[in-house]
Amino acid sequence: MTASAAPPLVIVTGMAFEARIARAPGVEVVYAARADRLERALAQALARGASGVMSFGTAGGLAPDLMPGALVIADAIDGPFGRVSTDIAWSERIVSALRASLQGVRIERGPSAAVAAPVVTRQQKEALHRATGALAVDMESHIAAAQASAKGLPFVLCRAVVDPAWRTLPSAATAGLREDGTTALAPILRELARAPAQLPAMIRLALDARAARASLVRARAALLSAGALSAV
Repeated sequence: MTASAAPPLVIVTGMAFEARIARAPGVEVVYAARADRLERALAQALARGASGVMSFGTAGGLAPDLMPGALVIADAIDGPFGRVSTDIAWSERIVSALRASLQGVRIERGPSAAVAAPVVTRQQKEALHRATGALAVDMESHIAAAQASAKGLPFVLCRAVVDPAWRTLPSAATAGLREDGTTALAPILRELARAPAQLPAMIRLALDARAARASLVRARAALLSAGALSAV
């Protein structure tokens, strides 16, 4: 098989803005906020052929010392389907590439959690951290890990912390999320009109999201430059 015909890396995330960041030559991105839609899209992508699977995007912080923008490279996923290890050699190449290029960004190896329902309160995050030891949490990685394992494909995770462990998300934060991973502004504005006291928390979240987005953009560029957007 020639290089031009090599199967792509499939990157899995939950939201459209994360997918836009992840796109690169040799990469196919699948995303959706609703689990069944994501499962179908990923299964279809893997049926077309893939060299590996990467979970990429934002995550909620669980370790209390991780600030917004910190990057987590998982050595295992603890989720609804049990605990699944990531590809060791590929993960190490990712960490090396990031540490060589991303001065000022904290990069951590360790377990990450995956859940079927949002983890939004400080108390929920503390409980999940105690139960699993996970550094961060998202809602897509267990799906990606399970399908990669079923296909015998290497799997890795690279996620940026957006909401830290000590912060409870305001209800407006998830009000506008559509099932396909895009965001609608009107429901957010309606929720803020109903409960305007959420506005300061939404402003903090916007600043945190900016830090996470900046780390993801830099991480994608570093991985592409180092050839780490590939399982081999």
